[in-house]
Amino acid sequence: MTEETSRLDKLAAEFADDLTGLVRGVLGEDTPPFTALNMGTRVRVSPITDDETELRIPVSINGEPVLSLRARYFCCWDGSSTFLATDQADIHLHYADIPDPLIRFEYVRTSKEPPGAHIQVHAHRDEVAFLLRLADSGRPKQGFKRRKLPRLSAIHLPVGGHRMRPALEDVLLFLKREFAIDTEPGWRSVIEGRLRTWRQIQLMTAVRDAPEVAARALEAMGYKIGRPLPTQRGPRDDAPGDAKLYWP
Repeated sequence: MTEETSRLDKLAAEFADDLTGLVRGVLGEDTPPFTALNMGTRVRVSPITDDETELRIPVSINGEPVLSLRARYFCCWDGSSTFLATDQADIHLHYADIPDPLIRFEYVRTSKEPPGAHIQVHAHRDEVAFLLRLADSGRPKQGFKRRKLPRLSAIHLPVGGHRMRPALEDVLLFLKREFAIDTEPGWRSVIEGRLRTWRQIQLMTAVRDAPEVAARALEAMGYKIGRPLPTQRGPRDDAPGDAKLYWP
C-alpha cells in the first residue's frame, strides 16, 4: 500500500466515523455504522456487514421501521490530490424493504449531462409520461428508441450544481419535517452542526473554483486581499474550464 493510498483510506475512515456519528445522533445508537472499504481506485463508505453486504439504515415513525435509507459514497482524491472528494454518492429512500426506492438523491462527480447532482422521484403522473413522449430529440427520444416506458423516475431534477448539492443531513432534516420520523433527543443540534461544517467545506471548495469572485466580495466588505503569484492561481473566473462551480 502506497503512502497516498494509506492517507486516502485514513481520510475516508474519518468520513465514515463522521457519518456514523450523524446518523446515530439523529436516529439512535442501534443504527448500523459506516465503514470505509478500499475498492482499488476509490474507497466505498457505507454501512456494511462483515462479508461486505450493504445494509440499509432503518428509519422509524411512531416506533415502526416503515422507511429505510441506502446511503453509500465512493471517495477519491480531488484534482490536486490534497483533499478527500466524493466521486459518487447515492442516498435512496425506501419504503420498508421494498427494492424500488421512493426518492433517489444522487451525485456523480464527472457528470454534466444529466446534472451531476440531482434527485429522481419514483412515482407516476400521466401528464409527465405524456410530456416525455412528445419530444423527438434528446433523452426522451433515446428512451423511446430503447422501448422504455416513460416514467417520472427518469427525470433528473437539478439541485443547485456540484458545489451546492444537498447532503445526508438535508435528507434527514427532510424526513423529520415531512414524515415526523423518530429521532434522538438533541437531534437538531447534531444536524445543524454537521450542516454548518458541510456548507463551509463546500464554500471553501467553491472559493477555490472562483478565487477572483471571492476576492472581490471580500474586498467589498473591507478585507485587504493579497494577490497570489501567477503559479499559485486557481481556475480563472473568466475561463473557468473544469471548475465544478460552473457545472450544471
